[in-house]
Amino acid sequence: MNSSYPLTYETPRLYLRPTDDNDARLILKLLNSPGWIKYIGDRNVHNLEESKAYIQERMTPQLDRLGYGNFTLIKKVDHTPIGTCGLYDREGLDGVDIGFALLPEYHSKGYAFEAAHKILSLAWERFGLHKVRAITTNNNYPSQALIDKLGLKFIKNIMLPNDTETLRLYEIDKPSPSH
Repeated sequence: MNSSYPLTYETPRLYLRPTDDNDARLILKLLNSPGWIKYIGDRNVHNLEESKAYIQERMTPQLDRLGYGNFTLIKKVDHTPIGTCGLYDREGLDGVDIGFALLPEYHSKGYAFEAAHKILSLAWERFGLHKVRAITTNNNYPSQALIDKLGLKFIKNIMLPNDTETLRLYEIDKPSPSH
């Protein structure tokens, strides 16, 4: 792992560390999970080699460039990788957006909120961001609920370049320091 990568971060139940080649099995499972395919889209990654290539081509460059990106979520209690959460510099989207994805067996247990809440605090405190966005499909109600719970507000519907689906855009500004 590149020594310029950030440290592993912690929440009460999770470790968050930059996604790397060692996470190929997790990424392969995530990209082929029913929720990913339904709400994010088929990435055509069907084996470990393609998963490693996806990590190297789609995740590592942003981490190298900006110092943040995709983080693997690992349960502290048994060191099981359960999903990802991160901040993404997406083509066609002005600003950075927060995203999260968990393996189906870890849905509805508070892990996504716990990780995303930590990632938001890092956006403000460590990465120096002043605004974070989120995008989701119109029918992804679980993600919309989590985005709302994190405090992001719906702004408008948008379309990303080379995409045919309308997405919901949310955003939140860095909180003002309390006096």
